Amino acid sequence: MLSPRPILLSAEGTTEQVTEAVTDAVAEAGAAGYLDAILAWLSPEHLIPLCISIAGKILACLLILVIGNLLIKLLLKFFPNGKKFDKMDRTVRVFLHHLIKIVLNILLIVSIVAIIGVPMASVITVIASAGAAIALALQGSLSNLAGGFMLLLFRPFRIDDFIETQGVSGTVIDVGFFYTTIRTGDNKHIMLPNGGLTNSTVINYSREENRRVDIDFSIAYESDCDKAIKIINDVITAHELVLNDPAHFVRMTEMTDSAVKITARAWCKNSDYWTVKFDIGDKVKASFAQNGISIPYPQMDVHIKDNK
Repeated sequence: MLSPRPILLSAEGTTEQVTEAVTDAVAEAGAAGYLDAILAWLSPEHLIPLCISIAGKILACLLILVIGNLLIKLLLKFFPNGKKFDKMDRTVRVFLHHLIKIVLNILLIVSIVAIIGVPMASVITVIASAGAAIALALQGSLSNLAGGFMLLLFRPFRIDDFIETQGVSGTVIDVGFFYTTIRTGDNKHIMLPNGGLTNSTVINYSREENRRVDIDFSIAYESDCDKAIKIINDVITAHELVLNDPAHFVRMTEMTDSAVKITARAWCKNSDYWTVKFDIGDKVKASFAQNGISIPYPQMDVHIKDNK
């Protein structure tokens, strides 16, 4: 029996080239040379250069990964958070921070893949195919992404604004690509989809510098209405946080089934709203008690007619 013809391989070239050479050699030698081809490929003179080549690529990838992460952190530290960007709206800066971070990390991953030896045409094809599949699977998330850009463009609110929307209210602490995060008064974090925010009513309590405090008081029909109005006026005038311009307003506005309603409206700085509202309520109640102005409970008069 004739021994199979030895297969000679070159250790030079990339992993793909060596593998291709083995395949061609096996095809040329036939089944009889298959074992010789495998043994030749596993010989030290071929495996050592191959391992050195792979180890070099792995080391280069690790170095690129470490250096790239350091550069990304360094860049994000100064942009858009540097002193030169202090005049930029904070909401825009936070949004750009997220965008730049994602773009730089994608470029880092593509660079590492290129070093490994994967053809860029294949990478682009995979990214395009994955993008199409993700776009079909995440249609709601894409609407949130578009909503994030709409919020950035029209800016119905900014970070640190107090807003009310979709049945919740709180202070905006972050505007991301897909979600806007608000902090409620009891320190809960609520994440609202950007797509829903762009299609719903948003009440922004922080956009204007001044805010009006509206308080309704109810007094009994037997109480002196003019005296009650004077008491409310005096309390509002004496409060140091109430603005003189615009002037405050106190009038009887409604006669309900069991009480007379008096409406008070006063202006203050936005940051003083709750202080003014609570102070006026406390002081008016105390003054009503001192001056004999009664606050009624809901009541109903029932008349019984005797037909006998």
